[in-house]
Amino acid sequence: MDAPTKRGSVRAIALLSALDYTRSVIALIDYGAGNLHSVEKALRFVGAEVRRATRPEEVAGARAAVLPGVGAFDDCLNALRRQEMIGAALDFIRTGKPFLGICVGYQALFEGSEEFNSCAAGLGLFRGRVVRFSAPGLKVPQIGWNQIEITRPDCPIYRGIPSGSFVYFVHSFFPRPEDSSIVATRTEYGEWFASSVWKDNVYATQFHPEKSQDTGLRLLKNFTEIKA
Repeated sequence: MDAPTKRGSVRAIALLSALDYTRSVIALIDYGAGNLHSVEKALRFVGAEVRRATRPEEVAGARAAVLPGVGAFDDCLNALRRQEMIGAALDFIRTGKPFLGICVGYQALFEGSEEFNSCAAGLGLFRGRVVRFSAPGLKVPQIGWNQIEITRPDCPIYRGIPSGSFVYFVHSFFPRPEDSSIVATRTEYGEWFASSVWKDNVYATQFHPEKSQDTGLRLLKNFTEIKA
């Protein structure tokens, strides 16, 4: 048998590295979102191996993916589109591997937004639009702690988290899903709204798990333990 060539050895190492990446890494989709570092830090704290993904191929190979986000809906979608990450995110979701959207990363999964005469189309994974709080006299944005009522106790990311737990919000807008069956939690702030959703391998929260202390860390830990 011929001795392995140097080129063959390099290819074998690259293949093993790719397989290791698929088995262990969570891709944190990096499109310039302001809370990227805090999400990365929280995921690492609960034991996850995290790598920032700025190109589609870096998302495709991961075992799970997280789409964070703060700021305006259009800014988020336009940045994702420039980096060809919209198709990458949808392709990843189709694989059945766990996917988590946070804050604007949650809103981006819907069809569109009413924010600032938004023109950007969302990913359209869920039917419904992102709307603004409209109750008279309500302080907007909602900034601070509020409770979640768990409407889907079978949702894996809420394992071990009691209904009524407090989590941290910073937002003026929220998605209004057309399909009520995907609502995993709801929260009251002038009106009841869907504070998180779950369908198949997709999980998304309007609140910030990375800012929600023990409850948020438990949620992220649960997410990292979900098997594809």
